[in-house]
Amino acid sequence: MGLIERSFLISNISPPFDNLLATQMVDEFIAMERRFIQRDWEPASLDGGQFAEIAGRILYHLDSNNLNYKKEFKECISYLENQQVTHILRDRKEIGHFIKVLQAIYKFRSERGAVHISVSYTPNHMDAKFLIESVRWCFNEFLRVFWNGDREEVAKTIRELLQFDVPCVGVYGEIILIQRTDLKPEEELLLLLHYGGEVGYNRSQIGKNTMLSAPSVTTNLQKLVSAKYRQIIQMSNGNFVLTDLGHRRIRTELADKLLLQ
Repeated sequence: MGLIERSFLISNISPPFDNLLATQMVDEFIAMERRFIQRDWEPASLDGGQFAEIAGRILYHLDSNNLNYKKEFKECISYLENQQVTHILRDRKEIGHFIKVLQAIYKFRSERGAVHISVSYTPNHMDAKFLIESVRWCFNEFLRVFWNGDREEVAKTIRELLQFDVPCVGVYGEIILIQRTDLKPEEELLLLLHYGGEVGYNRSQIGKNTMLSAPSVTTNLQKLVSAKYRQIIQMSNGNFVLTDLGHRRIRTELADKLLLQ
């Protein structure tokens, strides 16, 4: 399994979320993450608004027990803020935090001109960064508050969601393939282990999932584990995972290489 699998997320939040709404939320989140890492800034405002609409409908459903796939965002928020109705969700401060962030995401879409064409609006990295971080916060908070499973599993999932997606990694059945041909051997190992998340891979799996020779795998694993680099570490179960230094190298030196060529 890679960092986080779509089906794993959906199965752990529905219930309590309606399955269709949970699927829509996860798909929107994944789409935004992929576009961000691919530097496709332009759709961020529109996608953020769609995420807010889905999140609003989920909160409305949980708070009212009424399922409505077409409920307008403003109508959902109006109900959540209405003090004259009986709310199912008891922690109103928590709901208030969701409302404020979702409103910021949703209003950003219309006020920055992403829906209505504006000659003064140019999509840029800063806009996309604001929106993706806001959506990440909301999505991770939804997991923290509403996931009914093991809390450590929730924490692990949230930690992994804060990492980069890896578009250059393709999964074909049981085969994992690094789909770039311009990587140094140590870079290929780092990208594979980044994809492996907190679980990582053992020596056999690494050899199976790279196009490197066995001696090259061994040499470069030893290099990255060494005191000079310390970018990966071998766990007690035999699996190799990235250290904080390894994650920093991914972010500072190899972010471009997470993309497809």
